[in-house]
Amino acid sequence: MFTLHNLESVTKKRKRIGRGGSRGGQSGRGSKGQNARSGGGVRPGFEGGQMPLHRRLPKRGFTNARHAKFVVAINLARLEVLDDGMEVTKQLLIDRKMIKAQKSKSEFTLKILGTGDLTKKLVIYADAFSKSASESITKAGGEAHLIGER
Repeated sequence: MFTLHNLESVTKKRKRIGRGGSRGGQSGRGSKGQNARSGGGVRPGFEGGQMPLHRRLPKRGFTNARHAKFVVAINLARLEVLDDGMEVTKQLLIDRKMIKAQKSKSEFTLKILGTGDLTKKLVIYADAFSKSASESITKAGGEAHLIGER
């Protein structure tokens, strides 16, 4: 039976190599050379001075990362905590910590999604609304305004 006074250690003790005994001598590192030294060895992908594979292969394809539009989506259910009759803007949502301020992208698109029920009359300014979100907002007596229309 397990009791506090007769518990055995669960962790296995680490073998200390290079301190004499059966694992002394070269301590499993072979003899001499770069890998036998302390701090020795080469970085991953190093091929002994030969041009490494990741540099031998051609660059291919296209990345859209610099041109990608960053979209922050928020559901109607999250807006239920706001007071009745409030004007909801990007800055208000950032100040209330309902969405994160995007450090890398100064501009982002705010999209309101229709998940959840909205019972409060809110005036919401956003870049995009889903169809169900705009219907729910108007049904609750609020207004959905698009900003930054192109």
